[in-house]
Amino acid sequence: MHLFPAALRQLDHDQRHTVLASFLGWTLDAFDYFLLVFVIGEIARDFHTDHTRVTTALFLTLAARPLGALLFGRLADRYGRRPVLMVDIVLFSLLELACAFAPSLGALLVLRFLFGIAMGGEWGIGASLAMESIPPSARGLVSGLLQSGYPCGYFLGAIAYWLVFDHFGWRGMFVVGALPALLVLYVRSKVPESPVWKAGQAGGGRASALAAMRGYWRRFLYLMLLMMAFNMFSHGSQDLYPTFLKSQLHFGTGEVTVLTMLLNLGAIVGGLGFGAWSERIGRRRAIVLAALLALPVIPLWAYGGSLLLLGLGAFLIQVMVQGAWGVVPTHLNELSPDAVRGTLPGFAYQMGNLLAAVTATAQSWLAARHGGDYAFAMSLWIAAVAVLLAALTWLGPEAHGVGFGGAGHGKGRS
Repeated sequence: MHLFPAALRQLDHDQRHTVLASFLGWTLDAFDYFLLVFVIGEIARDFHTDHTRVTTALFLTLAARPLGALLFGRLADRYGRRPVLMVDIVLFSLLELACAFAPSLGALLVLRFLFGIAMGGEWGIGASLAMESIPPSARGLVSGLLQSGYPCGYFLGAIAYWLVFDHFGWRGMFVVGALPALLVLYVRSKVPESPVWKAGQAGGGRASALAAMRGYWRRFLYLMLLMMAFNMFSHGSQDLYPTFLKSQLHFGTGEVTVLTMLLNLGAIVGGLGFGAWSERIGRRRAIVLAALLALPVIPLWAYGGSLLLLGLGAFLIQVMVQGAWGVVPTHLNELSPDAVRGTLPGFAYQMGNLLAAVTATAQSWLAARHGGDYAFAMSLWIAAVAVLLAALTWLGPEAHGVGFGGAGHGKGRS
């Protein structure tokens, strides 16, 4: 009996190390991002402010990510995926550590903005490195695996909250957030450079970003809007969830940890399942189905009424949210030309993040306008965004299985 699906068994030794490193990079990046969402209330108390002002840190992190995607993406297209990825990992780890010593809310906001720049570089570089290193038939499953790093990071954040917070407070959480820097040792020793990038360099193909993007600007604008909807979908279902559990339902550390773990288990199942399924039914169809299947789960997720039902709702909503997301790494890379694959997927993704960066603050404001009812704010938001995401995806292009490195890279099919 094989332990790995056929799509993973066909990968060679170097390809498996590349996929693992890309997965771990996104896992640890998300881990560092989500540490903040568990301690919004405690930071607000320490700095004598309200929750909404602290959520500005989430906004600034998301708003800064396009800068990092553009900066590190262009460096990766010019100097290679591997060395730039290592620099980026060290940078976001050190900035996370610095947050532990923030003397004021203003200083913390500045550090979270700088952290956002570093965070913005990781996803695009890691995804392009992995997708350019594996066979086309493995992209769907690997896409789901890579994107599952995001809920895995949230899951690790929940464990850190459970183990660290009661003993060392919110500052101790950020100290733990420096650990991802150790991943650089693994990347340096085990991960080769992208063969597609090396082939492009050997062929002397170093077109400017503007030249490489000729004919693709409409696609970039479309992908930016698509990723806005995707980020409103994920952040709208995750960022204020611990605050909802603590402030509205008055759950303690144990209940919050259990529900967050269930949420992220669902996300991992959804990312892997829909990512692999997209190889059979197509990228767009998999995304649309996942988005629309979230709608009937919303009442259970927000109004379950008991720990058991809330846990089931948390699990199922993230099967759908991250199920849709599981298709994103391969979908965006397949829709990107070779010369800017280090830049375009990540930049479109993070520009979408910028457009969606008000999500947590808007939900917090909406909840405050309804007597602190986070369940109402999150439910309304997710229902509207699920419909928007399904519509944008269905109207867009698809390039399922397209060749990389000049092997049949066209405009995609609709």
